[in-house]
Amino acid sequence: MSTVIGPDPATTARAVALEAAHAHRTVFADRFVAGYALGSLAHGGYAPAVSDIDLAVILTDTRSGDADRIAETFQALRERGEPHRKLSVFWGSLDALRRGHDDGRFPAIDRLDLAEQGLLLLGSDVARQVAVPGTDELLVDSARFAVQVLATDEVLAELARPRRLLEDPVWFTKAVLFPVRFFYSNAVTMGRAAVNDEAIRWYLVQPGAVATPLVRLAAEVRSGAPLDPSAAAPLLEAGLTALYRRYAEDQVRRLRQASAPADLVSAFENWRERLGD
Repeated sequence: MSTVIGPDPATTARAVALEAAHAHRTVFADRFVAGYALGSLAHGGYAPAVSDIDLAVILTDTRSGDADRIAETFQALRERGEPHRKLSVFWGSLDALRRGHDDGRFPAIDRLDLAEQGLLLLGSDVARQVAVPGTDELLVDSARFAVQVLATDEVLAELARPRRLLEDPVWFTKAVLFPVRFFYSNAVTMGRAAVNDEAIRWYLVQPGAVATPLVRLAAEVRSGAPLDPSAAAPLLEAGLTALYRRYAEDQVRRLRQASAPADLVSAFENWRERLGD
């Protein structure tokens, strides 16, 4: 009796990304330049339980209303169900990417990922034309993202008394492994994108690493193990805030060394204070 084996998860995810690229080409017609897979779909390590399906859409130019068109297309795709709900779309014009600017939604780390490891799905291969961000730009851009997304009252409350983290495996792995990836990126790859598996292996052998049992559990959940709230709760209580304190302290030091804007340094110092001792 033969066993029918379906496509592997990464192949299925790339098919969703290609479908999304075609949908954006339909919307933007002759303004569509290319669609690329980014992140783990491009450079490996895709984990179907928690990884996003990252798509880059490159246009000839950006115009008023483009953000709405992107949002409408994105929502229509997500309504097709799993795995379409994993889609994450980055977009901008080729001219801005050539000049190292963001005129849509294209953070520096994702522009770097496109330039160095983007996987062409549809259209013209223009990745080599993308300006590669410098180390300081990557540091500052990523730090601003972290402050805007993670240093909020809502997230700080969740770090102190986890609820969603105990129910949502995706949020659990992202919250725990976010600082780990940035520790690795800052120390080893000089701001370049970090593969989760490499970052985890590196972090777990570092002298003085905090919250290592929590990081190990996040790695297991990322690999497909079920999230057991009874196992996760004490590890989150013991290690998550300490992990973020270490991250904030590390970022303050690096931002000062890079002569980053004072408001950004102050934001991290304030975040560190709010995380307590």
